[in-house]
Parts: sequence; structure tokens; C-alpha cells
Amino acid sequence: MHLSLRAVAVRGPGLPCWDAAIPVLRDPALWTDGPVILPPLTALPRNERRRAGPISRLALSVAEEVCAQAGMDPAALSAVFSSSNGDGGVIDSILHTLTAPDVAVSPTQFHNSVHNAAAGYWTIGHGSISPATALGCFDWSFGAGFLNAAAEAVTENHPVLFVAYDMPIPGPIGTVRVTPVSFACAFILDPDLNGPAVARLTLTYDASMDDVTDLPADPALRALALANPAARSLAFLMLLALRKAGYVHAGCLNGTLCMETLPC
Repeated sequence: MHLSLRAVAVRGPGLPCWDAAIPVLRDPALWTDGPVILPPLTALPRNERRRAGPISRLALSVAEEVCAQAGMDPAALSAVFSSSNGDGGVIDSILHTLTAPDVAVSPTQFHNSVHNAAAGYWTIGHGSISPATALGCFDWSFGAGFLNAAAEAVTENHPVLFVAYDMPIPGPIGTVRVTPVSFACAFILDPDLNGPAVARLTLTYDASMDDVTDLPADPALRALALANPAARSLAFLMLLALRKAGYVHAGCLNGTLCMETLPC
């Protein structure tokens, strides 16, 4: 598949946005750990803004950033939201409520517990009737989600917003599904190979390569990539920041996505 990458966004420890992340990804010695600060969701109506949980705020923050960078109308874009954990905080709270003597799960918690909550808030916030897909693919959520978004862009011949995001899970589940940090990234994939772009992409899915994921060589960024499924994107983000031709691999569970870039 041949695509244009119109814009990129990122939010994670020491990587507050794409512009600030570029020098760090070019020279990992500059990376310093730091809190992931979530901006207010100004696109959401007040009631939805009050109800949206941290995981939805994280996902929508990078989605807003990438659309602004590309100068594209969010309402006109199909979207793919990919998360391994979903809203683990809400699930933990609901499970605690179910073990209490008086079971009373709040409607707000219930609708935030579904895996497509972030995608739902996105379409509500922008009055969008474009398709929005929500995926959950464990540690392969970045590669599988990117493949899904790219395939839709090529086959349907329209730009697609792709967002990968995950946060730590509190409580007993978090001791089994360990996700130490928050991380999110977003991309706009466009089948138009002649328009403005960060890079041109050639994507190849290889079913014979079982779950090959390239990780950063730098120990700190490698640890970050292993700390969150969405951060499996870091090797790809580093290649984009360097503005060099090359390729990286992203695991897709039963195969591998080869992501070749040619900077514009």
C-alpha cells in the first residue's frame, strides 16, 4: 500500500507534543522523564467534557493535535481508535462497586467502560457522521490499528485518522496487565500521493514474519516503548523525526507490518 502521511502527533513522558518530541527523537540523550499533562477538551460540549475520562482525554488530545497540524476538518475524517487496555480505571471502579453491599453502577461509568468510548466522544465533539472504528489488539494494537487505518484509506480512497493510546490500569487488574506509563500517538493517512505530507509511506504486511516489532536502540526510549502498547510506535516516530528514508517493523499478532518511509 502506498500512502501519504499528512501529519503526526504524540503525547507521552517527556514527549508533550510532536514539535517538542522531534529533537528528542533525533537525539535520545535529550530525553527526560516527565508527567503526561492532558489539555482540556474544548471541542466537547460541557456535559460530555465533564463525563469524559482521562483515557478519552488522552486519545482526543493527540487527535485534535494531528488534525490541527494537517489543517483538516475532524468531522470529515474517518477514524480508527486503537487501545489495548481501554479505560482500565473505569473497569476497576465498576468491579469494586460490584463487590460492595449496595451495587449501583453509575451510567457515566458504564458508558465510559465500553471500548469505543473515545471514538464516541470524538464523533460527538465534532458532530461527525463519518465511520469511527475502535480496536483492541493487546500488545499489537499499534501495528494492527495502523494496518486497519491504512487499508481503509487505500480501499475507500479517503484520508483516515489513526489514534493509538493507552494508560495504566489501577487496582488488581493493573498488577497483571502492567502498563507503567501513559502514551498516545496519532496520524493522518492519505491515499493522495501528490499533496503536502510529512512522508510518503509504503506498507507491506508479511504473514510469514510472526510479530516482529522494532524498538529504539536507546535504553530509556526502549524501556518506554515496552511500557505501553501505543509506544510500540516509537521506532517509527524516530524514523519520521529524523526525516530519513528507511523502514521499521510493527507486530500485528499473526504477522508483521513493514513501514517504509520516504521523507517529503
